[in-house]
Amino acid sequence: MRIHRYGGPDVIQDDDVPLPVPAVGEVLVEVAATSFNPSDLGVRRGLFPIDLPFTLCGDVAGTVGGTPVIGRVVAAGADFVTVPASDLVPAPATIPLAHAAAIPIAGLTAWQAVFDHARITAGMRVLINGAGGGVGGFAVQLAKHAGAHVTATASPRSAAAVRAHGADEIVDYTTAPLPAGTFEAVLNLVHVEPSGAEALVALGGTLVSVTVPIGIHFVARNDVRQLSGLVALIDAGVVKVDIAAVRSLTGLADVHRDAEAGLLRGKTILTT
Repeated sequence: MRIHRYGGPDVIQDDDVPLPVPAVGEVLVEVAATSFNPSDLGVRRGLFPIDLPFTLCGDVAGTVGGTPVIGRVVAAGADFVTVPASDLVPAPATIPLAHAAAIPIAGLTAWQAVFDHARITAGMRVLINGAGGGVGGFAVQLAKHAGAHVTATASPRSAAAVRAHGADEIVDYTTAPLPAGTFEAVLNLVHVEPSGAEALVALGGTLVSVTVPIGIHFVARNDVRQLSGLVALIDAGVVKVDIAAVRSLTGLADVHRDAEAGLLRGKTILTT
């Protein structure tokens, strides 16, 4: 699924291309599934420097010679993709392989927000703003695993899932303002206007943002050690992978339309 120019969802097209040939140090992954991430919208619109034509999607779950693997890669929205072998880790054994496509980008972003930047530990009071998204699901569970008390903002559509992930308190952001009180860490996982950014800063504590540049703003890096740690927590039953929808990769343009209309919750898996 490629784009040849920037624009709306209609620029996404289903191309037939030759089977990729691995370079030295690479392997050929037969893709079982990839997943949608909000950053894909920015790629399609031309907000990031890329060479066109460009194959969308950055999560992969698939097999290499029959061995199930996952990883954060480039150009995963295809039947096959070549990947540096060092970028892959064994897939979780306890969930369907296609579901594991939800893990790499969202899971690594949550891990790095919780542990690398906010440095959440037991007993801390934490606010997770936008807990109903794909990153939020992992962030709530990782913060709870660290022993924190978690207050989460979520819409009614996402509240049940956020509660199931272990949030101690849930605030409906569609009807209520940000909660009052003091937090030792605030994770912002959604776009906020300047007034909302000021309100987050006013809560105090360490502010970490994966969207707008406030507080500690970061873009998640690929880290196979952390990805392996996530897989271990999933196989141990500590972290659950919440799949909101499973759709066909060939319907990627419709997924982008639904995302822009605010109709997606959690992680949407795209099967080949």
